[in-house]
Amino acid sequence: MKSTSRLFAVVKSDRFLTPGNPTGLTGLLTHPAPRSQLIYLYSSTLDKLSKIPEYSVYRQSAEAITKQRLNIINGFKPPGYEEWAQRAKQKINEHPNVFGKDREPSSVFMSAQLTQEKDQRDVQWDNRKQPAGLEGTRTAEERSQQSGVVTKAAVIPEADIVRWENEPPLEASQIAEIEDKIGAGLIEEIIQVAEGENQLVDTILESRSWEDLEEKPPQGQWEYFSRDQHTPGTQEPPKAKS
Repeated sequence: MKSTSRLFAVVKSDRFLTPGNPTGLTGLLTHPAPRSQLIYLYSSTLDKLSKIPEYSVYRQSAEAITKQRLNIINGFKPPGYEEWAQRAKQKINEHPNVFGKDREPSSVFMSAQLTQEKDQRDVQWDNRKQPAGLEGTRTAEERSQQSGVVTKAAVIPEADIVRWENEPPLEASQIAEIEDKIGAGLIEEIIQVAEGENQLVDTILESRSWEDLEEKPPQGQWEYFSRDQHTPGTQEPPKAKS
């Protein structure tokens, strides 16, 4: 079923998958950059897991599977990756104020700037912004602070604006091999699992679930749920007659 559903996303050349095409799973479209997305998610998850004590069973298990999958992803390089990495490294060196010094392309993660949709209220008013103010009567002190109600977005210097080149895409055969090695469905499903794990670590850190309970449970509280306490053991099979 997996290989059949993938046919919807393959272009005529059979070499690359077309981003945005159906994968065969409802609501799941072909990801435009699965390799870089997974590297970012796994790296972020490992960074967060390092804040959890090493004796935590959750950290040990999550860290092991995350490192394993990250090694699988890093083992695949798309065509033209080395040339792209050289251009990316040059771009990083040209903007030390943005990236810092001595950074490698594999340790830099970029986020795209999405175009914001126009507010229909501004369109109706010919894009004329209404003056922001506090409603109702205000004291002199409140009116003096009224200018601070609306904050202005920081202006980014032109020298700090980076026009980044996306990483080359993986071939369809490479993606299929990654999916086989990880064994967790389509690579888009693997990304969803990685996103969920990344968010779960935040919940674990917030709740500090590795710590002992504030109130110790009474002795024997969980004995009722222990294995083989209320059901007889497995009966031995009858012996064969000689």
